[in-house]
Formats: sequence, C-alpha cells, structure tokens
Amino acid sequence: MRTGRPKATLTVTTTERQQLESMAHRSRTVPQLARRARIVLACADGHDNKTVARQVHVRPATVGKWRARFVRDRVDGLVDEPRPGAPRTVTDEQVEQVIVQTLEATPRDATHWSTRSMAKAIGLSRMTISRIWEAFHLQPHRTETFKMSPDPFLVDKVRDIVGLYVNPPAHAIVLCVDEKSQIQALDRTAPLLPMRPGQVERRTHDYRRHGTTSLFAALDVKTGQVVAELHRRHRSVEFRKFLDHIEASVPANLEVHVVMDNYGTHKTPLIRAWFAKRPRFYMHFTPTYGSWLNLVERWFAALTNKQLRRGVHRSVRALETAIRAFIAAHNEDGKPFVWTKTADEILASIARFAQRTLDLQTAR
Repeated sequence: MRTGRPKATLTVTTTERQQLESMAHRSRTVPQLARRARIVLACADGHDNKTVARQVHVRPATVGKWRARFVRDRVDGLVDEPRPGAPRTVTDEQVEQVIVQTLEATPRDATHWSTRSMAKAIGLSRMTISRIWEAFHLQPHRTETFKMSPDPFLVDKVRDIVGLYVNPPAHAIVLCVDEKSQIQALDRTAPLLPMRPGQVERRTHDYRRHGTTSLFAALDVKTGQVVAELHRRHRSVEFRKFLDHIEASVPANLEVHVVMDNYGTHKTPLIRAWFAKRPRFYMHFTPTYGSWLNLVERWFAALTNKQLRRGVHRSVRALETAIRAFIAAHNEDGKPFVWTKTADEILASIARFAQRTLDLQTAR
C-alpha cells in the first residue's frame, strides 16, 4: 500500500515561534514571506500538508516545499534564494552602511532621509538607495501615529465588545452607536471639471462653507442595517431624542446591547437616567482611545469615502438629503461587517506593540 513521500518532521523553538509569529502578523511583512511563516506555524501545530494547504489557500506541494526548506535551513530558509544574473556591484558593507545610516542618523538639514540626500551622503546612486530601502522595507518618508489606551479595564472591555460581535446573545440586538458631528456642507468656488479620457476629475482646492449638521447613527451588527437621525446641534438632548428613536425601532421583546464610546454626551445625568428607566438596554463602553472597536466607525468611513469627501452641497438641507439617500441605499442592499479578530488576537497584538515601545524606551 502506497502512503506517499513521508513529510519531514517539523518542530520550532520558542525563539523561532516568536520570529515566525512576528513575520506572519506584521503589517509590513512581504505577503509571500508572511504566508510561508503561517505555513510553518500551522505545520508546527501538527497539521498535515493538505489541511495546512486549505487553511492558507495554497497547493499541498507548496506546503511540502516550505516545510522541507524550514527543516533544512530554519527561519532563514523562508527567504527567497539568490537567483542567477549579473554579479552585483554594491558590497554587503555598503548595504549595511545605508541601513545603519537610515535607522540611526538623520541629515543635517532634515528630519528624515530622501534617496537624493542618502545617495549624496553614501556615494551611491539614487536607484541603488531606492532598491536597498525596498528590499529591507524601509520608508523614511512615511510616518504613522499611534495612541496607547490608558484604560485600566482595557482587557475586560475588549473581551466584552468582541464577544458581542463574534457571539451575540440570543433574543437580543447589538447596536453600535455614535455621532459624526460637524459635517460641513461644502461648495467649490468654481464649477467642477468632470472626468474624461486621459484626464481625471478636477476641482478647486478652496470651497465655501454653508453650515454643518450632525449625524446620529446606530448600526445593527447582525444585519448591517442603520438607524439614523440628523440634528443641527450635538448635545445630550439630541442624543436622548435619538435613543427614543432607537427604542421605537427595536421590537419590545428584544434586549438591546448598545456599544458606544466615552464621549461626554453619552454619560450626562440625562442619558444615565434614560438607561436606568429601561432595563432591557445594556451599555457597553469602548476603552479610552479605543473607538476603533465600534463597528459604526467603519460605516462612517464608507459614508465619508462614497458621499461626503467629493460631494458638493450648496446648503445644509442638500447635505442632509444626500446623507439620507446614502442611508436608504445602504439599507436596501447593505451587508453586515464581519468581525474577524478574536479578543485574544487583539490583546496579543497590543501586548507586542506595548513591549516593543517599552524596549525602545529602555534602550534610550
């Protein structure tokens, strides 16, 4: 009886597992390298090649290849091997010099390196600097912001809210509630020049303001439907009116779990009294600086990208009409947003980032 070629036995050390998990989950890892790391991790968990292939969406032969490569060369074996071609003229010492200079120094007249300034400082061409940076995934011209949540109940709140998304309670509805305040009705100072072959749409950079409105929205996690109201002001009085609208929209036999952030409007005595009189409503607050946990923010992003950013509105009434039209179209054919990460995965990611930040602070 043929059993096929025996697969190589694969085990990983604790250090190797940390390296592989970093490669698999880091956003800036090359996709092919991240996939290979996930293959090795799945194999190390005891899965056979066919099972791993289905999980990672590759062929079993590909799993066998990287399993064998890791057994032979360990983590270094996951990197593509050199390919034939003309011998390179840039030495390893020059590459190292570029990397060290990029990471540990800055030019005299700027906060970060450009290909031109680095080429001048090192004595290589701009294209060589660009290729080295691309190979090592360095982008000195880019920067990102972050904010660590100081909430002492961060872990509990993450588990609570993600649990509502992944495993919502029976006989209940989960609503993500928030406001998008101060939406401006903007009109360009000159007529828009429409798109045509060979020419993108053009508009003036300046605009006229015609007033603002505030959108109160509640996203049903299960169905993706949105309940919304527009108000010219943004106070707890308007928020209570919106809560009354939600109460009227939800069947009386259902519990209502409301996910919202820590904005002051949500915690006034008026709002607390409203919830205290309605025992079927349960409040779930996102962590401090953790409004990204609120799924309605994703819907707000869609509203901004599809309607507001390029919209031309000559009055607040025109703006509100456009928003209502967007909501109606969404509710006709809307689909729920699927939450994919577990609470453990989110907390592990936060822990890795916090540890990296702490290590950098300690090293200084």
